[in-house]
Amino acid sequence: MKTFTCLCGNALYFPNNLCVNCNAMLGFLPDTLKIESLIPTTNHQFYDARDKKVYRQCKNYKAFNVCNWMVSADDPNELCKSCRLNMVIPNLDKPNNITLWFRMEQAKRRLIYTLLKLNLPVIDRATDARKGLGFSFLENQVEDEYGNELTVKEYVITGHSSGLITLNLNEAEPSARVEMREKMNEQYRTLVGHFRHESGHYYWDVLIEGTQNIDEFRSLFGDENLSYKFALEEYYKNGPSPNWQDTWISAYASMHPWEDWAETWAHYLHMVDTLETANDFELSISNQRVENPLVKYDHIDSAYKAISFTQLFDDWCRVTKAVNAINRSMGHDDAYPFVISITTLNKLRFVHNVIKNAGVQKAEAF
Repeated sequence: MKTFTCLCGNALYFPNNLCVNCNAMLGFLPDTLKIESLIPTTNHQFYDARDKKVYRQCKNYKAFNVCNWMVSADDPNELCKSCRLNMVIPNLDKPNNITLWFRMEQAKRRLIYTLLKLNLPVIDRATDARKGLGFSFLENQVEDEYGNELTVKEYVITGHSSGLITLNLNEAEPSARVEMREKMNEQYRTLVGHFRHESGHYYWDVLIEGTQNIDEFRSLFGDENLSYKFALEEYYKNGPSPNWQDTWISAYASMHPWEDWAETWAHYLHMVDTLETANDFELSISNQRVENPLVKYDHIDSAYKAISFTQLFDDWCRVTKAVNAINRSMGHDDAYPFVISITTLNKLRFVHNVIKNAGVQKAEAF
């Protein structure tokens, strides 16, 4: 994730909606993928002095302040490219839900930013009901059984089905997420990690199923036709495969080829976003600057032209080694608690190549 610069020269960050130096209103412009300071005009519109274009605030920016993205003045949609992907939002009559929704939206926008940078298809379900991407933020259903004692009647399972990604709103509560991480014996569990993982299931449908990539996928990840229900039951009954570290990026990835793909996909998104951040801050390790994997990205219609996968992975190893050591010095867990085997490395390279070639498939699929 890059940082940006206000007209006054102050540094701006992806979640910002106000410049703390000059008090200018800020907005993220999806057509340029930048945070810009904006000048109010008439009719609730805002002027971008750099590109000389006019915008409106996304409805969820203006009404609820859970978004900071803008909409072109000539776009009939009230919602920005990110918010129009929402199918179900939380019940805002509940006091804490707007805070939880805000956290969800921050993580989701990080995902959408990376997908747009990679020039992957991001199509809402109103545009394409069959192949579009959508998000539903749902809560566990509770009931009052004994006076004030609340019990969960129905759990919301975070997951993906036919383009619709469902997330349990409870995951936006840090204490609940940590509790679930401990219960599931996971090393890593974050909101942005959920979004990246579930998006992997969506893009398997778009970029792998029924394409020329399916044979290589099966040679690396296995046969996806294996019973998912059986694999899921076996995983939660007996745990991950023995010595899973030799073949999979995470224990959960060993459950089924679909989950292996989604975990690997999520890790690739971790890599490119983190390396872009490291490059933006001019991070150098052993006098060697970290490269930006998106440095050759030109504009929204161009294909993703990353640096070589070898360079990308070498930089990733150097950065995560340093970041993990820094975290330990501060008494925190490793930021990246994973070991990448040769088998996993080949899977990551496959994801890299699939994304690089997605420009042609994007035109065919949408």
